[in-house]
Amino acid sequence: MADQKVAAYICQGCGLGDRLDTAALAGVAKKEGKAALVKEHEFLCNADGVKMIRDDIANEGVTHVMIGACSRRAKTEAFGFTDVAVARANLREGVIWTQPDNDESRETTQEMAEDYIRMGCAEAKKMMLPMGNPAAATERRLLVVGGGVSGMTAALEASRAGYQVVLVEKSGQLGGWAGKLHKRTPAKSPFQSPQDTPVAEMAAAIEADANIKVYLNAITSKIQGAPGRFEAEISVESGVTVTEKAGAIVQATGFSLYDANNLPELGYGKSANVVDQAGLETLATAAKGSPIKRPSDGGEVRKVVFVQCAGQRDDSGKHLAYCSGSCCSTSVKQAMYFKDANPDIDTVVIYTDLRMPGNGEDFYRSGQDKGVIFTKGKVSSVEAAGNQCKVNFHDLILNDQTAIANADLVVLATGQVPNSGVDIDSKLKAEIAAAAGDNSLLEAYNASQAEGSVKPVSMLNLNYRQGPDVPQLKYGFTDSHFICFPYETRRTGIYSAGPVRRPMDMAQAMEDATGATMKAIQAIENAGLGRAAHPRSGDLSYPIFRKEGCTQCKRCTVECPFGAIDEDEQRFPVFNESRCRRCGTCMGACPVRVISFENYSVDTVGSQLKAVDVPDEFSEKPRVLILACENDAYPALDMAAMNRNVYSAFVRVIPVRCLGSVNTIWINDALSNGYDGVMMLGCKHGDDYQCHFVKGSELAGIRMSKIGDTLKQMGLEEERVATFEVAITDIERVPQLINDYMAKIQEIGMSPMKGF
Repeated sequence: MADQKVAAYICQGCGLGDRLDTAALAGVAKKEGKAALVKEHEFLCNADGVKMIRDDIANEGVTHVMIGACSRRAKTEAFGFTDVAVARANLREGVIWTQPDNDESRETTQEMAEDYIRMGCAEAKKMMLPMGNPAAATERRLLVVGGGVSGMTAALEASRAGYQVVLVEKSGQLGGWAGKLHKRTPAKSPFQSPQDTPVAEMAAAIEADANIKVYLNAITSKIQGAPGRFEAEISVESGVTVTEKAGAIVQATGFSLYDANNLPELGYGKSANVVDQAGLETLATAAKGSPIKRPSDGGEVRKVVFVQCAGQRDDSGKHLAYCSGSCCSTSVKQAMYFKDANPDIDTVVIYTDLRMPGNGEDFYRSGQDKGVIFTKGKVSSVEAAGNQCKVNFHDLILNDQTAIANADLVVLATGQVPNSGVDIDSKLKAEIAAAAGDNSLLEAYNASQAEGSVKPVSMLNLNYRQGPDVPQLKYGFTDSHFICFPYETRRTGIYSAGPVRRPMDMAQAMEDATGATMKAIQAIENAGLGRAAHPRSGDLSYPIFRKEGCTQCKRCTVECPFGAIDEDEQRFPVFNESRCRRCGTCMGACPVRVISFENYSVDTVGSQLKAVDVPDEFSEKPRVLILACENDAYPALDMAAMNRNVYSAFVRVIPVRCLGSVNTIWINDALSNGYDGVMMLGCKHGDDYQCHFVKGSELAGIRMSKIGDTLKQMGLEEERVATFEVAITDIERVPQLINDYMAKIQEIGMSPMKGF
């Protein structure tokens, strides 16, 4: 860049001036870093230090700033210069706080600091100032798909925040599952009795709200676009199709109860007096405050048995493997329907574990106070006998087979099945499981594709290359990690809320919808500013693609976790910047390195690792490169430093956006330049992944598993490249991992590539 001017600033505060020779660091920045302007300051982040930098930007033509001070995660506001490219050299957490303060370590501590200055200058020179997404657009409306309690909450909360809403409900009225309830579980103290549902009140509020447009008996037949510029075709039952625009989408399509017809051993379908929880709600609503009657003959109900975990928490593979969370509270509520009408009616809840989140034991105690009987047991069968039933179960307290006879009504707690639509990854999941020896998913997939089978119906009908719905987790819930990014699906700007995301009760669903709505609003605002969504919220960079070097291998298209890359008619990738999360997975996937970001590229990282001074084989000072995920591993390293946990002075850490962005050329370059090893620190992957970019660390593991042949060709041991899963809480473990790895390198010996 012809008009580039790099300025380097070295801080002396926080003990840096006491532990390091900052004048020598300034000399390194000027001589080796080629910085045009180099200054030291006693406390760079104070008002005078920040003013000095701003004055140089304004008066000296500085375009690129390198700050040698604390971690890039610290003082982000003080050093948040938006009109220049900024690189940070981590001298505090990365150097002096990780090394012992004694004469023996002074030399290696100074060497670390000098390397980080070199690396910071090298990175700065390869950076460009991000200019923002040129395709930025702002449609300040929210599309909500699903008109149950979750969807209605999302619509009302968005309207209260000043945003217009389009609400689409497939049935003829709002309310969803909640609209079918006689009463709801209490949501606040003292958790004594069933309460009226909020459906009527919420529906009336929506009808009166000018910000909310409602489509009933309607579906989204096609959705295309990106955050800030979605277009949805809405097909109404009458045959009319309208197009509505939206900036973000909340999927609140709810759940269906597990089909009790799959449970003939529990009497369903064999006796009219065996119902599921939805069936009992129907009976209670029909009774209109009168005592609930026996379905078979309209007779009086004197004894009711509630069977928990009916087709749930099943390890046989036939039924639901998970707990639905709300069923226990629902059974207690339904038992109270009978007790409130007639305290003499026997109500027995047979459970394996009572799980009642949200109300502690209060509602359970209220049930006990009303005379509801709770028995810990596992029901094996329900036998019909005329107008009554016999419930056979294993008493888990007495460890005995027993039965409850003469039950007038048996209620099965069958659990929640999410209305997620088409599982676009189902075949891939099945094939992976089959390769590991579990054929059950593959058999189920083949059965689902057989002629005459009932195919799942799409909920969103997305016009995406990757499929019509958002990806799903193992049990069909929309992919939205409960720790790292609740509500956020793998389709940027589309958020899931309520039981489609995980099993939950009504109170949780309303809270969930509020959170999803706030995330959707954030996406709308970021899209209007051309910025990325979470976790790099505010990032103005976007993918830059050099078409003339592309080999059309499709790896970027296939590996992008977020469906942000399509293909044109010539099979070249087409990047949708508004969908992009800026993880760099495409950059790591590209074998010819034609994908980059203005402030993060193959060159910004490659130049850093090449800037390190690698000692010769006789110095007994190894060098190990650490590529650390910026979301978990790098913060863990910073916090380890804050606790003064010491690790080897021979490592050099480069934060990366995600391990998925790691291009194998960095590994090759590091080893070719004489590094003795490479450590990759990324997030946990698998079913319980913690990767902020979902698939990044998993993809990195796959790529690195194939690097053994390259190492052998270079005459290097496979142990010289190692990948570790690190959580943000691993502040004690990470330094130990580093030290253990350095011991392994010492055992293997120095790299034979030094000096080449």
